[in-house]
Amino acid sequence: MFKFLRRQAVPAFSLAAVLLTIFTPDAAFAADQLNSGDTAWIITATALVLFMTLPGLALFYGGLVRSRNVLSVLMHCVAIACLMSVLWLIIGYSLS
Repeated sequence: MFKFLRRQAVPAFSLAAVLLTIFTPDAAFAADQLNSGDTAWIITATALVLFMTLPGLALFYGGLVRSRNVLSVLMHCVAIACLMSVLWLIIGYSLS
């Protein structure tokens, strides 16, 4: 029963997604001009996610290693977060 349902549901949802994109092409081109509110919200949301994820991820990985290596793991997490923030400013912001 489950295999039959899965075989029928995946093509049905795929077809629905294709039909939605075919019959609503103007939705992708709705925003022709830049909005400063949207830009501020993207930057704010990115900062909130960064400040929420960084301590949790660093403490999680810090708990997986020996106590003498915790500081090294925390610094690796901070360094990677700094690198990814710079890369997001260079590459990701232009995509959004």
